[in-house]
Amino acid sequence: MTTRRLLPLLLLAPLALAFSPDDRPTTAADANLSKIKLPAGFTISYFAQGVKSARELALGPDGTIYVGTKDDKVYALPDRNKDGRADEVVTVATGLNAPNGVAVRNGALYVAEINRVVRYDNIAKTLKQKPKPVVVYNKLPNKDWHGYKYISFGPDGKLYIPVGAPCNSCEPEEPIFGTINRMNADGTAFETVAKGVRNTVGFDWSPVDKAMWFTDNGRDQLGDNLPADELNRLPAPGLHFGFPYFFAGDVADPELSAGKSAGTYTAPARKLGPHVAALGMKFYTGKQFPAQYRNQIFIPEHGSWNRSTKIGYRISLVKLDASGKQATSYETFAEGWLQGKTSWGRPVCLLQLPDGSLLLSDDQNDAVYRISYKG
Repeated sequence: MTTRRLLPLLLLAPLALAFSPDDRPTTAADANLSKIKLPAGFTISYFAQGVKSARELALGPDGTIYVGTKDDKVYALPDRNKDGRADEVVTVATGLNAPNGVAVRNGALYVAEINRVVRYDNIAKTLKQKPKPVVVYNKLPNKDWHGYKYISFGPDGKLYIPVGAPCNSCEPEEPIFGTINRMNADGTAFETVAKGVRNTVGFDWSPVDKAMWFTDNGRDQLGDNLPADELNRLPAPGLHFGFPYFFAGDVADPELSAGKSAGTYTAPARKLGPHVAALGMKFYTGKQFPAQYRNQIFIPEHGSWNRSTKIGYRISLVKLDASGKQATSYETFAEGWLQGKTSWGRPVCLLQLPDGSLLLSDDQNDAVYRISYKG
């Protein structure tokens, strides 16, 4: 290379060094946000970036957001000045076994790994000190397939935790597979509340009657349009939702349904899109959004892989009737993470903030977004 050709590169070098690595991706990523389509009056912005494999979200009593991952870390996102953007990304813990699930209770952070639940006490004061975990429950199967856990404390004060099926479709090896369970906050009194659940990574409780609702992912390898993912309602413990014999209420497993009747099992409250991978749903109870969204269900759809044409990669909205028991419609609320055949982001989990805005995690774009309404 001649001196004349090298000189412009040398002159540009100080300019390149003036921008940190964090500045450069922000420009490109913000351009992606302009691709997101929302109803009139809504806006989306970054709450945090650089949160690798961001999955479930939980709110601490001081306003700090905790983020589980499918990696080995748990993060904290403090927003001390309440400007709608995290001040920093703090690594709370490392070396964990896919700590997807997070929940906060009485000042402690609960983290669900594939095979156990641990607790970090007094987390607000210790999050930068790499606190040591207390084991709450360590009797969960150590199976990676559908092993990511979503956890939450229910209205009864118990910690709810699912155990997905270790297969596409199969007779469970042990009764614990394909279930939703609950236990006391100290790990005692573990019990199963729902069976026949292939893989739920999202649930919430109705603000109307406290019934549990959850998403469930249907099996693969039955074609593009079968079966639908499910939105289910669990008004009381003890129901069976069909796995592995029936999916979406009426789609029979070709190998395992012989001698079984679909009517034996609980049908979904609403069929969702096929293979959309519906995940961390949330009832909206805030006052920032218009009144028609109150007590309705928002569902992040992580996006299909077992389909010739991709779908999902969006947030859907399921509207309920006045009783809060019947789903009346299913529509797209936010989309744009899928552009043609290529996705740049995959929505995972929602969390409502005290001001009524919603946070959304994205494990492809390594980000947490904030969706707000300004009218």
